[in-house]
Amino acid sequence: MPDQATLNHAAQVIATISADQRADTALRFYFERHRYLQPPAKRGISRAVFAYFRWLSWIDPKASPQKRVEHASTLQERFVADEKSVKPEALAARAVPPWLATEMELPADYLRQLQREPALWLRARPNRSFALAKSLFACERTERAPDALRFTGTQDLFKTEQFKTGEFEIQDLASQLVGHAAAPVPGETWWDTCAGEGGKTLHLADLMANKGVVWASDRNLRRLDTLKRRAARAQIFNYRVAPWDGSDKLPTKTKFDGILVDAPCSGVGTWQRNPHARWTTTPTDVRELAATQLALLNRVCGSLKPGGRLVYSVCTLTRSETTAVADAFTTAHPELDPHPLFGDGPRVVLWPQEINANGMFIAAWIRKK
Repeated sequence: MPDQATLNHAAQVIATISADQRADTALRFYFERHRYLQPPAKRGISRAVFAYFRWLSWIDPKASPQKRVEHASTLQERFVADEKSVKPEALAARAVPPWLATEMELPADYLRQLQREPALWLRARPNRSFALAKSLFACERTERAPDALRFTGTQDLFKTEQFKTGEFEIQDLASQLVGHAAAPVPGETWWDTCAGEGGKTLHLADLMANKGVVWASDRNLRRLDTLKRRAARAQIFNYRVAPWDGSDKLPTKTKFDGILVDAPCSGVGTWQRNPHARWTTTPTDVRELAATQLALLNRVCGSLKPGGRLVYSVCTLTRSETTAVADAFTTAHPELDPHPLFGDGPRVVLWPQEINANGMFIAAWIRKK
């Protein structure tokens, strides 16, 4: 159970959170203003804040902020001790907003996963996962991705020598699987159209063994600056930054062996890690984002070489943003054929409860020769 100081800090953080500011962002700003807080205290405050939003529908809105945080933390501890203490019907009614049932299936094991604390995944540099796991100690390997490690320790990873020297990135397992679905080959030319801060760009570049080139685009120049810093730390050089706002005016006339559209989405697949978003995301957001996703695919597919591969990924599970987008795009582009992923069909749904990571949808096509 959190002590009174933790409850007070968590209540202050929650008071700063709005629909426009995610809980993790609010926590980061709070910790920047309270630099005296030590890592154990920060972990306790973060856990209390996230528990508050996981169990928001169970707590009394009229209680004091500290009492609400305390009640949520109690419910979290009770759930960890015995997950059957909360019935599936209660989870379906309270753990997610009602509109979600119109967009996706809600199996009981998925809802239970949402109430668990999320796993922390690392991506080691290629062929270095064994050495990294040994040096960091608290790591578990997985057969799903060769360089993925689940970190179970408590140390501040950003302060480790291994992080400073670029031996790993903090990257969710589902995001790593997107890179493996793309399966770039050294010497190819790829385009990461919505690169953000570059997690998937760096993975593609690593998979290409620093050979060939990965173009990285985003509308946010600050994010691209972060990408550059991450690439320098990881000693990744086979990338090129090309700002793009998603409009019809493409940043280059280059033709690509592969294009990754890791599109903006509702983020439903991240609701275990970011429970605050459950209560701010709306059906309107889903509809508008689905239109944006389809538009992005339509704009970039002409930049594929014959035989080139197009990979679409979103960290959401809503039908509107996954199968509906893939169906509409496939119908509109007979010049592209669906392309198998992981030796199976052309579409993959990664459920959080099955991989202990974010939920993700991946689809792929290949341009006919």
